[in-house]
Amino acid sequence: MSDSTLDLRGVMCPINFVKTKLKLESMEPGEVLEVILDSGDPIQNVPKSIKEEGHKIVEVKKEGDFFRIKVQRN
Repeated sequence: MSDSTLDLRGVMCPINFVKTKLKLESMEPGEVLEVILDSGDPIQNVPKSIKEEGHKIVEVKKEGDFFRIKVQRN
């Protein structure tokens, strides 16, 4: 279960990470954000950047040509 969802399909790097970071900053520690990302650069870059910010990736699920990741805010 997630506390919030952000659909970033069609959003290019690094804008998708910026939007993810801003959304996480508005959430409470421990809450989970579900982020929907395109395959390719977005799924390679965004989770790495999220981890560098200190947040935890709790799930990565491939669905067709996009990915659903769940991030727990630190």
